Amino acid sequence: MKKLNVGLVGYGYWGPNLARNISETADVELSFIAERDPARRNLAVKKHSRTKCVSHYRDFILNSSIDAVVIATPAHTHLEIARTALERGKHVWVEKPLAPSAGEAEELCDVAKKVKKVLLVDHTFVYTPAVQKMREIVASKKLGEIYYFDSIRINLGLFYPDVNVIWDLAPHDLSILQFVLNKKVKSVLATGQSFARNHKENIAYISLELEDRILAHIHVNWLSPIKVRSTIIGGSRRMLVYDDLNPDEKIRIYDRGVKDFSKDGFYRSMVKYRTGDTYAPYIERKEALKIEAEHFIECIRKNKRPMTDGEVGLEVVRTLEAIDRSLSQGGARVEL
Repeated sequence: MKKLNVGLVGYGYWGPNLARNISETADVELSFIAERDPARRNLAVKKHSRTKCVSHYRDFILNSSIDAVVIATPAHTHLEIARTALERGKHVWVEKPLAPSAGEAEELCDVAKKVKKVLLVDHTFVYTPAVQKMREIVASKKLGEIYYFDSIRINLGLFYPDVNVIWDLAPHDLSILQFVLNKKVKSVLATGQSFARNHKENIAYISLELEDRILAHIHVNWLSPIKVRSTIIGGSRRMLVYDDLNPDEKIRIYDRGVKDFSKDGFYRSMVKYRTGDTYAPYIERKEALKIEAEHFIECIRKNKRPMTDGEVGLEVVRTLEAIDRSLSQGGARVEL
């Protein structure tokens, strides 16, 4: 089987993780790394001695031997780099979010469709075995009718000058929500505040209404003294708790809930609760980026649609834009 040659653009925070997993994928050669920062480029040279390291992606984008381009640069650069790669016949893997606006994200989807190349958006959590298991559990109806999705993603985080905490952290929760429940967001309302000098929100509370009357809530925060990565999915039969920071039991299923309501006289209502078993399903231990890299290559070789293709990335960006509109309108409900 012919090896696929891949070029990576960006060797900053996320680039080294991508480079390692791509270079370890079977029948793939990490041929180029483009990084403008000399110090980061020198680090790439030390880590990947067989890879040619250059200062600009245009130094390899015209190379006919390159089959795919992986982009790990800020969102405002994605349109130019990804469009250039696609138009030159390269498959593209781009870091989340797909673009800083729905217009740019839609343009990339259109270009990928026109040139018939794979466009994968790096919504990494979708490829974790735990999130895959969550989708399986929800689809099996073990939780019953889904009532709500409640997610917390907080830490004393990195502050970015060009984006707020929503565009940094919420894409993870939105992609998980979209993948696991397979329901469209109908409306959003959000409140947030900035407590730093860059005047961009660093704490936010987001409420979403989904199809079938499902309610969702996402809390993102760069100012928390502790790191929390947890999600609760409440259903009519059972409830699921996902704790990404738990190394042993990332998912627990609780057979607990409200059994029924009954009236006791004119003034009192009685609630009957159900309490059953709690268990933790087996979760495979495998790095998400490794799964994602293998999936990307499979999509290229078999002409398959990625689980997180451009349309998925576009839907996340549209939701992020609606959240921003709600913030600017003082928490007003915004329809999608």
